[in-house]
Amino acid sequence: MSRKYIFAAVADHHDAKLWLELADPFDANLRTWAMNRVKKPFAFCVPSDLMAFLALHESAHQALTQISVEGTTATAADTGVEITLTTLAADVHPVIGLVNSSLYDALKARASDIHIESTATGLVIKYRIDGVLQETVSAPGIETAEQMLSCLKVMADLDIGERCIPQGGRFKALINQREIDFRVSIMPSIHGEDAVLRVLDKQRGEAGASALRLDSIGHDPEIVEIIRAIAREPYGLLLVTGPTGSGKSTTLYAMLTEINTGDEKITTIEDPVEYELAGVLQIPINDKKGLTFARRLRSILRHDPDKILVGEIRDGETAGIAVQATFTGHLVLTSVHANNVFSVLDRFLHMGVDMHSFVDALLGAVAQRLMRKNCPHCVRDDTPPDDATLRASGLTRDQVAGCEQCRRTGYLGRQPIAEVLRLNDAIKQCFVERRLIMELKQLAYDSGFISLRQIALRAFADGRTTLAEVNRITMVEA
Repeated sequence: MSRKYIFAAVADHHDAKLWLELADPFDANLRTWAMNRVKKPFAFCVPSDLMAFLALHESAHQALTQISVEGTTATAADTGVEITLTTLAADVHPVIGLVNSSLYDALKARASDIHIESTATGLVIKYRIDGVLQETVSAPGIETAEQMLSCLKVMADLDIGERCIPQGGRFKALINQREIDFRVSIMPSIHGEDAVLRVLDKQRGEAGASALRLDSIGHDPEIVEIIRAIAREPYGLLLVTGPTGSGKSTTLYAMLTEINTGDEKITTIEDPVEYELAGVLQIPINDKKGLTFARRLRSILRHDPDKILVGEIRDGETAGIAVQATFTGHLVLTSVHANNVFSVLDRFLHMGVDMHSFVDALLGAVAQRLMRKNCPHCVRDDTPPDDATLRASGLTRDQVAGCEQCRRTGYLGRQPIAEVLRLNDAIKQCFVERRLIMELKQLAYDSGFISLRQIALRAFADGRTTLAEVNRITMVEA
């Protein structure tokens, strides 16, 4: 114990790790002093852990179990930081309080991501709600920004002294008795570092939560029936495409839930496992240990699966194995990044997959987006009134810009919209012969294909969304 710098070094005999517990781990001078004096590898702990260690006089392992963070190497039985209104009120350090309250508020606001941006004067915290970034709070002081980023690094088990290269990790938090995973990305910027936290709620697919089904997550009935018909096929390849954050994983999980009757072996390969599904073997990948999508996919083919979900096709090797798996009698569900259902062929050809094999294996493709819905608690015109109309009406801009329920955006919640291309012999022949896209689209429309734009315009026509939202997520058709 050092009286001058107030720190304690604790060795964990179970994993041979050295923990350095500092009275103030956010003090830059103290961190520098510690890194210069301690020659062995170590990790910082937060102030409350030091006080708990000194007060309880327990073994080093017991002290470590009180640490309110869970890094990437922790076991599933461990618990992360517990956040409730009571613990928020008890937070002594203002930076820890800011971090915990940000996590709490983000979950309450249904945010999918938390953006923490360093500026020239401090930091800005934004939430991505319903697909759109919204600024929530700003905090002055460059030191505050540095301390908050350091705190997040501690929680995600990252290198607190490294500020020049990107880092990634994850941690868990128990928020109102609900276990939430946070995936952390740290990126250097001109004003220091920025952080983005992806909010992953694994409990969504567990018992007691609302069942993940294609109709319950919001797909139109007509689209649900087409997807279900494809997913009931005994073997073949079903693709779900769309940009990041478009709900691809949720749709894939909903498909699995519906086809999981218990009569067949269902195995998934994911990065990360986002929702836990009962009766399904879910396998995470680990790039650091060489356990990639391709390697995992090869190994599970020897594990006698019937249905396989591959979280994402990222390279030609994984794509080739997925296609070959369909020829040995497996149904493969997966996602790939493409703008629409007609461009999936080019994506696979770019990855070096044989065109004839791919077209032969492909059952269908689903391209989807998430569309914001009109807030049911307020009424907002699609075209906001100008300032002159507001003055004549005796109103302010805030009074007509939504309500508290929708954070004055006019939108509350999202629903998926999707276009589905189910392949038949004519469409497959068109793909193989690489005909013009206009011919392919005409064949699709003749077979009953409905485009994303048409689905979105239907939602506008029946009052579920605005024309501005339709134009934001879909392109005008030529």
